Amino acid sequence: MRNIAVLGATGSIGASALDVIARHPDRFTASVLSADARVEELIALCRRFRPKHAVIAQEAHYLALRDGLLAAGLDTQAHGGPAALAALAASDACDSVIAAIVGAAGMESTLAAARAGKRLLLANKESVVLAGALLMGACRDSGAEIIPIDSEHNAIFQCLHGQRDAARQVRKLILTASGGPFLNRSRAELAHVTADQACNHPNWKMGRKISVDSATLMNKGLEVIEARWLFGMPPERIEVLVHPQSIVHSMVEHVDGSVIAQLGQPDMRTTLACALAWPERVESGVEPLDLGRIGTLTFQQPDRATFACLDLAYAALATGGTASATLNAANEVAVAAFLDGRIGFLDISAVMESALEHAETLPADSIDVLLAADAAARRHAGLQVAQHAGASA
Repeated sequence: MRNIAVLGATGSIGASALDVIARHPDRFTASVLSADARVEELIALCRRFRPKHAVIAQEAHYLALRDGLLAAGLDTQAHGGPAALAALAASDACDSVIAAIVGAAGMESTLAAARAGKRLLLANKESVVLAGALLMGACRDSGAEIIPIDSEHNAIFQCLHGQRDAARQVRKLILTASGGPFLNRSRAELAHVTADQACNHPNWKMGRKISVDSATLMNKGLEVIEARWLFGMPPERIEVLVHPQSIVHSMVEHVDGSVIAQLGQPDMRTTLACALAWPERVESGVEPLDLGRIGTLTFQQPDRATFACLDLAYAALATGGTASATLNAANEVAVAAFLDGRIGFLDISAVMESALEHAETLPADSIDVLLAADAAARRHAGLQVAQHAGASA
């Protein structure tokens, strides 16, 4: 029986994880559940899954969580704040941690789980983007096992499993991208798109922030940075290919010309079932793939001129140090401003580019340095957002 901590239980990935866990009560139990500030949703999940611990990330909501659990007659222990979340991720309360908290807020608990030697089911890409070297070093030191649950990295993980000396035998990793809701649009057509349009993904059901990242191709840029750390592959051997059907989740091209791909429905329960049971396989609840019905799979190169965020990610990797932390922080600020209607869609990449150009790049050798770079980038991005908002007013 695996005891699973689901960090970010009220989000879309958390919901998919709990769906898979519920299908296999003899194999998995949700021993820890966390949420950001959605107290009532977290209490409802506690009623269903009866975890030993529930954590509300925003400490201000701790009393509401505690009183709500007591009123529901649950013996689930309530906790509040990031420090409590990190402590539980590293504790004996769980042996596996699903890191599904969105954004830089998930970094502390992810690193804590890695340092404690947990099986880490990683969906929080920002932890790798901000602190890839530190995270991978912590895993090496503790013996922690990372199984990525983003569909693209999970696909590469499956394609590479058991292969010796992958860096020598692999020619390149190919990350597929759906292209999002604005595939084949021109920059002129994107000037006035709305947040609701950007969040209307054609294939995946995701939160609003990651949906916007998909629309800008920044999500794929972050995945390139992730792949560099997760698989030890240099950026020039990581390629992005647009695949609108989202059936081929990624591919690995070998030096002998062989290309191995992983295919499946665009449903996160597939990767979660894979990661939860690995190296075994369990039923996920996902509809079987019917290639005869789908008929055609297509691929094309990304439009880097229109969707500039992808090249910004490669630029951050080339710069190294804290540049990726700067890029990620600026993106979070810009996307939040776009979702609030303060800036336009095309302003997102402009804010990020400015942050990269003006940031001091330092060696990414400590959490303090990374958090300082994150904070500085947020300040700069905030000023840029204000300028863009003023220009469009």
